Amino acid sequence: MSETPQIPESANEHELPEGARHVARLLAGMGHDQPIVLLPATGKTSAEAAAGLGCEVAQIAKSIIFRRAADDTPVLVIASGVNRVDEKKVAAQVGELARADARFVKEKTGYSIGGVSPIGHVVSPVTLIDEDLLKLASLWAAAGHPHAVFNLTPQQLVAMTGAPVVDVALRS
Repeated sequence: MSETPQIPESANEHELPEGARHVARLLAGMGHDQPIVLLPATGKTSAEAAAGLGCEVAQIAKSIIFRRAADDTPVLVIASGVNRVDEKKVAAQVGELARADARFVKEKTGYSIGGVSPIGHVVSPVTLIDEDLLKLASLWAAAGHPHAVFNLTPQQLVAMTGAPVVDVALRS
């Protein structure tokens, strides 16, 4: 059996980058009692975040932003770190998708790619949650900065976002 993961220490709010401070304030307002954790190295990819946390890649609730072609609305898909998102499944739920570049992501969410939190966006996105996340007991989500994450349960993620749980994974 492997050792208990060594999760990096949580940071005091004043030590956090601005995006992470914003998320910390939102979480506190929701009564969420888990602190923001700063990773020693970037958590831009699910594998990097999982390595820094000592958890399984599946436990990383990655936030992927698309642009709905019809009206430029941001579409947020929160997926398990091991899953590739099937854009056809997402489009069937929300309408035709277009690429969201880094400028679009920052403008619509307030966060840079790699640090997009599931909450606290500048423009409220249409949000979908990967059903595979509900099979897990504990998740880690980005907290507004590529080095910042927070822990939550799948049920808390659903409650925080109000998003439907659907099949978004590309299956072979």
